[in-house]
Amino acid sequence: MTDVFTLGAAVVVAVSAAGFYRIIAGRTVYDRLLAAGAVGTNAIVLLALTGFIFERPEAFVDLALAYALLNFIGAVAAGKYLERHPVEDA
Repeated sequence: MTDVFTLGAAVVVAVSAAGFYRIIAGRTVYDRLLAAGAVGTNAIVLLALTGFIFERPEAFVDLALAYALLNFIGAVAAGKYLERHPVEDA
């Protein structure tokens, strides 16, 4: 069963690599913000999968929830900032 979670973690890492490329090569700041949110979400899933791989999901799911809250706060803060300071190149 651990092999299934390991395969899932490898897929999540591959998808995150595509997200990192979009953060670097995004055309607008909004593309980069969406990619950063997607990478953050993938990190949450990766934390949960890591918990199942090490057979300690209770510890890693707590970490994933804390990271999800930080990801949400960061997205709201970026949205508020861009609402007040619009980007010219968008």
